[in-house]
Amino acid sequence: MARCTAPVRGHRSAAAAAACPACGGRSRGYRSYGGSSSYPSYPSSYTPSVSSGRGGGGRGSSKPRWSPAGSSAMYTPTEVRALTPVRENVERRASQTELRDVFLCHAWDDRKGAAKELHDLLETQGVSVWFSEKDVPLGSALLREIDRGLAKSRIGIVLVTPAFLDRLNAEGIADKELSVLLARELLVPVVHDTTYEALRNVSPMLASRSGLSTAEELMLDVATKLVELVNV
Repeated sequence: MARCTAPVRGHRSAAAAAACPACGGRSRGYRSYGGSSSYPSYPSSYTPSVSSGRGGGGRGSSKPRWSPAGSSAMYTPTEVRALTPVRENVERRASQTELRDVFLCHAWDDRKGAAKELHDLLETQGVSVWFSEKDVPLGSALLREIDRGLAKSRIGIVLVTPAFLDRLNAEGIADKELSVLLARELLVPVVHDTTYEALRNVSPMLASRSGLSTAEELMLDVATKLVELVNV
């Protein structure tokens, strides 16, 4: 089967398109922008970007500097940008050995489900986790415990689930309060069984912070990225 030459040579003219063994004779069907065809022109050294394999929607992959050389974890450029300030804070606090690695904030209803799963995945990989089942008194105010947990942990994970969104609505958490925590560059939202759009309807401030999601990868993959994030 003939292969299209556009990725290498481009279809910058009707003649070039006609010369392509795959597209010859169909050049009239190409839409043109500013005299060029709809195919971009690439240099002969062009190598297509590697897809992350999650969703197949052309989302590229990127490797953060803290990810070990042999790691199979695949990050999107957005994830790298979002996690870099958090990683910098982790490195600044590395000498504080009394800190837990992670504070896991979650809804009460998730304590034996998604939150427990994430907690176990992290701890089996050597990460110490501040977890409500072990460390947070029942009936405590959510924001107060987030603040205390963050003070005693290198980073905070907010597990955003439908139950967590219900809790945010019920407690009426204000964006101005949440912004204080977000400004510290210590929080990583992990969206599970819901969407950032749903979070945005409840807390635009928290939704403005990119994080991780299980929509296109397993909870194990998310946990691996968090492990790499806190390992120094």
